[in-house]
Amino acid sequence: MEEILIGTVKGPGENPHEFTFITTDNTQTRVGEFVYYSASDGEHTFKIVGTITERHLVRNLPDSFLADPATPPQLVASLIGLDSEAVEIYEIVVETIGYFSETMGDFINPRIPPNPGQQVFLASNDMLSQMLSSRQKGERGGAHIGSLLTRQPGAVPIVLSVKDVVSTHLAILASTGSGKSYAAGVLVEELLMPYNRAAVLIVDPHGEYSTLQTINSHAGFKDGAYQPEVKIYPHNKVKVRISSLTEADINYLLPETTEKMKTELSKAFRALVNSRREGQWGIQDLLDEIRQLKYGDEKGGGGNVSTIDGLEWRLTRRFLQSKLFSDKEHIQLQELFRPGQCTVLQLSDIEETEQQVIVGTLLRRINKARVATVRGSAHENDEYFLPYPVFVLLEESHRYAPAGQQVVSTNILKTILSEGRKFGVGIGMITQRPGKLDQDVLSQCMTQFIMRIVNPIDQQTIASSVEGAGRRLLDELPALTKGQVIVSGVAVNTPVLCAVRSRITKHGGETIDAPAEWQQYFTESKQAQRERAAAPMIKPQPKGEQVDGWDV
Repeated sequence: MEEILIGTVKGPGENPHEFTFITTDNTQTRVGEFVYYSASDGEHTFKIVGTITERHLVRNLPDSFLADPATPPQLVASLIGLDSEAVEIYEIVVETIGYFSETMGDFINPRIPPNPGQQVFLASNDMLSQMLSSRQKGERGGAHIGSLLTRQPGAVPIVLSVKDVVSTHLAILASTGSGKSYAAGVLVEELLMPYNRAAVLIVDPHGEYSTLQTINSHAGFKDGAYQPEVKIYPHNKVKVRISSLTEADINYLLPETTEKMKTELSKAFRALVNSRREGQWGIQDLLDEIRQLKYGDEKGGGGNVSTIDGLEWRLTRRFLQSKLFSDKEHIQLQELFRPGQCTVLQLSDIEETEQQVIVGTLLRRINKARVATVRGSAHENDEYFLPYPVFVLLEESHRYAPAGQQVVSTNILKTILSEGRKFGVGIGMITQRPGKLDQDVLSQCMTQFIMRIVNPIDQQTIASSVEGAGRRLLDELPALTKGQVIVSGVAVNTPVLCAVRSRITKHGGETIDAPAEWQQYFTESKQAQRERAAAPMIKPQPKGEQVDGWDV
């Protein structure tokens, strides 16, 4: 599409960075569209780009022309010799972004306002393809997630900077059924492409990402010897080594403990950790330390027997009967992460409290490994040697950093979100309820995918907590349909309305069609009844006789 003359500047808008123009075009002046005007500083001429944020009809046919729905108003206008196509006039509000500097790879606002009467042009597809995305489609370090919503599908690709997504973190925010898991799947596909080869971990509480395994044999991801791998760990294969738990983790897992019990646990835990240092220990070792408190040492001084018995009973019930916690086993970081590999932890049959402990423990291990590796204190064959950056996607992330309360995974999430980019640990937060997510956590995610959200509390949370989102674009949230997303933040050069591209792999989060399954149940039930009715009756044989050569 070529650059098209579309309107004439009327004057400044209500805000300093806005202007208005007049046009008769009602098809190409949609909210989210990009236009530009030319300006000069005396030495150079710039194309100052802006985004359409509002539209107002300032002149229309008289109401009497519209009163009869059976008579087209254009017919009435033509009968009196009026050109109806030129009657409708629109006033368009534009928010100025600036001119694109190829040297800096970003927009610069020279603060040169347009003059009244100046021409306004619709930006061409080629111009937008060069300006909107910091990477090009198929380029190393780029993630092609879709195309500009206001143009023809595929005309203006939207390509994220993977470096910025991973280093400054990502938030995917959407109501149920808006396509957030689908968009996350598209991003994972891009991360595993030959031009990225990322090391990705997905914490999947619903089993929606198992379909990504088709990547293992898909020719579209292969490049020479490179073929990415998707590994699935079902809930019964997820193990947490007890010695990786903190005192806070253990307290969190023990419900209804008294303050006296917590005090005794603290004594035993610290004594055990100090004696083992970095060594492994199991639940039986902790129980031995607690029993030691009960009986005291050679000098006597045992603890409160009933308190310690109660603590011992709770520890035994929680850990000795658990298939999740182990004295020795846990998934090695080198198994979870490898460039060109996506690992999916399926936690669907694990209770929420344990999920929080799993995520908190895992994030601590990841952060410790990356810090130790970057600082040179971990070497090859060490358990905490992780020689490449990693990216972790957390589905239902409000479980791990809920607003208004503290859970065991909140603090480590905040630590990684504020310091992780120095050590190559990226986090992706996916939630359908932004209002239930801790606001400090949300504000640290510097790239945002914002999809259809109707809840006013969630809308207000996004407006107050998400930096970089075009404020006027947020008004579009209730009107977005499935697969449409506002992309904003550091991974793109300016906020854009994007249509998410089709996935290469099958989506695993489709809504169940209940009526179809009910109908199928009765169809299969009747078929089974017909088969039983048609089956020959087998006459019971008396004991001792032979049937087909066998004694019965």
